[in-house]
Amino acid sequence: MPLKTKAPSHIPKSIGLELIRYIGPGFLVTVGFIDPGNWAANIAAGSGYGYTLLWMVTLSTLMLIVLQHNAAHLGIATGLCLSEAATKFMKRRVSRVFLFSAVVAAVSTALAEILGSAIGLNMLFGLPLNIGAVLSTGFTAFMLFSNNYKKMEKWIIGFVSLIGVSFLFELSLVHIGWGAALKGWVSPSFPRNSLPVIMSVLGAVVMPHNLFLHSEVIQSRRWDLEGDEIISRQLKFEFADTLVAMLIGWAINSAMILVAASVFHSEGIAVSELSQAQNTLRPLLGNAAAVVFAIALLLAGLASSITAAMAGGSIYAGIFQEPLDLKDNHSRTGIFITLAGALGVIFFLKDPFQGILWSQIALSIQLPFTIFGLFFLTSSQKVMGKFANSGPDNILVGIIAVIVTALNVVLLVQIL
Repeated sequence: MPLKTKAPSHIPKSIGLELIRYIGPGFLVTVGFIDPGNWAANIAAGSGYGYTLLWMVTLSTLMLIVLQHNAAHLGIATGLCLSEAATKFMKRRVSRVFLFSAVVAAVSTALAEILGSAIGLNMLFGLPLNIGAVLSTGFTAFMLFSNNYKKMEKWIIGFVSLIGVSFLFELSLVHIGWGAALKGWVSPSFPRNSLPVIMSVLGAVVMPHNLFLHSEVIQSRRWDLEGDEIISRQLKFEFADTLVAMLIGWAINSAMILVAASVFHSEGIAVSELSQAQNTLRPLLGNAAAVVFAIALLLAGLASSITAAMAGGSIYAGIFQEPLDLKDNHSRTGIFITLAGALGVIFFLKDPFQGILWSQIALSIQLPFTIFGLFFLTSSQKVMGKFANSGPDNILVGIIAVIVTALNVVLLVQIL
């Protein structure tokens, strides 16, 4: 099932109808940053530090909007995903290191997604984590190989909607200190020993595999085969799609911290496991809140497992200058490496919650490589032609790359 399809050449009379028709790619990416890794990072942030780390969700989302737009920009203008473009335009040795590190990032992502699904199944049905992980992996493989892209896109938009409704329900049950929350959203602070949690929040929101996935999904529409007018038009629609989807993701991530801060931090409870969060919610907010929490976690894990596997397949296929095609052996190999690698690591984990947290830190460590690779490609006129990033765009992406790299250096120094 190749994702590449010829884009329609006509321009609809109604911009509103065209924008509605275009909605989708951004939401496919959004599910990747409301995944179980985000749940672990955000609950750790909210339960341990109250509202004070909300600023990292805001900063991470602003970074994400810029970076995801850049990745989609690449796909629309060139007809190549990030992995294909890296293989074509980077030196072979550089591209191999770049892309194999991205495959590792996809495996780390899938680990958190599958483990989150397994924890959700354990909460709801009491299944052992290993059995739940196997079932979640099987479901992901089934969805990938039995559904076409458009159907999966609709499924995932539905999952995102249900997760959002779940957290609206959770928020309705708690008292939020909105004054402290507003300050937390816009006032950076670094409480003692908070840097690993801050970095896990960053790695959970700005995820390397999502940059690869967004460029893959966008380039499958082949807007590059149309004229410059169509490309410019679709870049505007893509930005609107990305902006709306990322803001919804920001709201859901913020809601996770708000609930954790209001329920756990206010009671002096530092959450170290997702199952602990559910067990604590039950006596404090009632059984319905605990069940909704588990269902939303399960949906988040299943949906994001699909997108992580798609990203892994896209990255690996791109090494051979091929698009994601679920009937092609290279794409299938990439998906298998992503899912099997994640499942294998899960069987050796002693602490699932810490495993999820450290998988997010691993993503944040790989992230500078992906950002600088994207920067190199989208700033190049050889790659992008007249649609290469402007000077201000390059400055903005460069600032983001420096901030992410600096935070990673500080984290590594602290760990060592």
